[in-house]
Amino acid sequence: MSNRVPRSVLGWDIGGANLKAARLVPGGPATTLSVPFELWREPGALPQRLRAVAAQLGPAECHAVTMTAELADCFATKREGVAAVLAAVEAAFPDALLAVWGADGAFHSPAAVCQAPLSVAAANWAATATWIARTFPRADRESAVLLVDVGSTTTDIVPIAGGAVRATGCTDPDRLLNGELVYTGALRTNCVAIVRRVPLWGRECPVASELFAVSGDVHVWLGHLDPAGYDVATPDGRSTGREECGARLARLVCADREMLSAADLTAIAQTIHLAQVRQIEQGLASVLAGQGWQEGDGHTKPLSDEVLAITTGLGHFLAAEAAGRLGLTVVPLAEHVGAEANRVTSALAVAALLMGIGDSPGVS
Repeated sequence: MSNRVPRSVLGWDIGGANLKAARLVPGGPATTLSVPFELWREPGALPQRLRAVAAQLGPAECHAVTMTAELADCFATKREGVAAVLAAVEAAFPDALLAVWGADGAFHSPAAVCQAPLSVAAANWAATATWIARTFPRADRESAVLLVDVGSTTTDIVPIAGGAVRATGCTDPDRLLNGELVYTGALRTNCVAIVRRVPLWGRECPVASELFAVSGDVHVWLGHLDPAGYDVATPDGRSTGREECGARLARLVCADREMLSAADLTAIAQTIHLAQVRQIEQGLASVLAGQGWQEGDGHTKPLSDEVLAITTGLGHFLAAEAAGRLGLTVVPLAEHVGAEANRVTSALAVAALLMGIGDSPGVS
């Protein structure tokens, strides 16, 4: 690809449960879209779904791609998953120029990806962090910055300093081990993966080990999310209205809405919400300690004068609360890019990097 600025770019973050896209043209505003798509149920439908999203956003000369869909269990290995996702993009847009973002902070051609598929697996966090490091006020200086991106399924915590990404892990297992990847999100996390007990009638009640309720039920019930924002499949196949969310929460303790009051459900939901915040807080504390930015258990004064937490994603409210508990300075990315773009940050980031916003490297 030449170094000229493309006339239009579609950025993609292709996940196992959602397709996120952002279209950029030079000098114009971004148009964005996020749609649910359970890839593991219909892997062969991915090219069609990609074309449908592109049709809504408009044509593009170039496509910038990042992915996490390779982890979907319809693929035997990540290698197979990367190849399948890339083949789907090429089938959907056979005449377009394609560039795939890698965890090394560079774009790669489809041919290069075929030789080293794991280099681009689950690299969406690196795209967002690189874009933030190069363009966001104060992230390109000596400030200590944590990007905290809470999506529907996972939380990415990425340290940035001096205009450079300082992540200590590149693969998902490495990032899980050091707290840079926390497997909790605002919609799809099984509540049983967040808590083992909840308050009920003045006592602590064990929760049923079933897929009865997910984090989306918690956050709609508590008013953190609008029912329309709960755009993934519900555990029981029913709607995402607040009462339906309450019914699913009741089943966590093998009850129903006739047995539990609204106050009972609120106590259960608040307990799960706080536990989720603490999961993210623990990840933040691990990353802060690993960078030497905070001592002890995370509740002592930061070693640097100030640590910024740039929060983004559908679950930005979880990120902000967890960062606030550690005394970090919270900077909501939505105030700079808008609420809609804030939901598709990785897609916007790869589009901006390929467009040259942030001095993106070329395609290898």
